[in-house]
Amino acid sequence: MNLILFESAEIDAPLPRRDPRAAHILGVLRRQVGDTFDAGLVNGPRGKATLATISAEALTLTFAWEARPPSPLDPITLIVGLPRPQTARDVLRDATALGVAGLHFVATERAEASYAQSTLWSSGEWRRHLVDGAQQAFATRLPAVTHGMPLAGAIAEMRAGGTRLALDNYESPQPLSAAAIAAPVALAFGPERGWSARERELLRAHGFAFVHLGQRVLRAETAVVVSLAVVRSKLGLL
Repeated sequence: MNLILFESAEIDAPLPRRDPRAAHILGVLRRQVGDTFDAGLVNGPRGKATLATISAEALTLTFAWEARPPSPLDPITLIVGLPRPQTARDVLRDATALGVAGLHFVATERAEASYAQSTLWSSGEWRRHLVDGAQQAFATRLPAVTHGMPLAGAIAEMRAGGTRLALDNYESPQPLSAAAIAAPVALAFGPERGWSARERELLRAHGFAFVHLGQRVLRAETAVVVSLAVVRSKLGLL
């Protein structure tokens, strides 16, 4: 954790010793009473936390927040065909760390339907991976996330204008690196079995150009990271 994030409801309450953040403060950062560390408020400011007291049950913390507002989210939105839960965890964490405004995990014709029933989604676990990514990136903003809506519904959520690109290994005339890109950017990634013909038609009808990442076929989570790196570089965000 490069930045330890807290919810607004937590800042006036002791932090239980069983909380992983408490273990990190004491065991990794090795803070003692009176020491400070970098902290942030989810979707709010960054600042410094001071370790005021340590008891057998909890830590007491005080916070001093910076006056400047948190950095805005980058103008990139991802559409991802619902992947297996572990892949979704990686995408949630790494896309948040790299910087995106939104993540739509969509139901597609060739996706495994059972993935939508994972406890990752039903338990709310998915949000923890956003927090992990933001803490890694020393950021406080979390992207908007949806899961289970149809592809057409996610496309309808997209902002007008900008660039729309769909990654595809089979019907892509050019590499992503050669595409002209202007913000805002929407990047669409198919499920493990790829886009159906009907989905390709839908994407094209809504202004998506098909691009590829080269001859090598990458895992979904790797393709997301590589694509975001290319797009961020083209937008001057690196």
